[in-house]
Amino acid sequence: MTKLSDTQLVILSAAAQREDRNVLPLPGSLRGGAAAKVVGALLKRGLIAETVADSQTKADAALNRIWRNDEDGRAILLHITDAGLAAIGIEPEDGDGAPTGADAVPSAEPPQDAPTEADPAPKARTPRTGTKQAKLIEMLRAEGGATVNEIVAATGWQPHTVRGAFAGALKKKLGLEVISEKVEGRGRVYRLEA
Repeated sequence: MTKLSDTQLVILSAAAQREDRNVLPLPGSLRGGAAAKVVGALLKRGLIAETVADSQTKADAALNRIWRNDEDGRAILLHITDAGLAAIGIEPEDGDGAPTGADAVPSAEPPQDAPTEADPAPKARTPRTGTKQAKLIEMLRAEGGATVNEIVAATGWQPHTVRGAFAGALKKKLGLEVISEKVEGRGRVYRLEA
């Protein structure tokens, strides 16, 4: 199986779940040079491909569905390839490849049944069971959440490591949203948003 980074897994998994197999929009935390580097690596490995549309729709940062425009002004989209689907363990469906031509250009209007807000990127992976990270997630998902001191006692981590795991491993890598609230008698309690 192809070795992929967490970011690449998130991008490919999100594209596989979209009806049009479009790679965009990328996760919100991935912008600029980092986005270009990740997309470039996926293109080089053949896991995604550029598709030139017939229309001259401009790349729009707000819509975030068109990668760039070519020298003639035509929209260039990014789609997951069959190799990309196979890399994340999904069997490609016959005849359901990346759309091409004018049909591939997304409209500025969302479909009638589409939610008004963008769906968050799906979780690309789950932590191994029995790890400290798995214990952290279990504690945050438990009824009532957990305080930093409770997590420190359960994992043996320092308090700053616990807070770093909230922002790094949970939020950035796994896409989980950690919320907190002050509870009388317990202090600040953290939990995962359902």
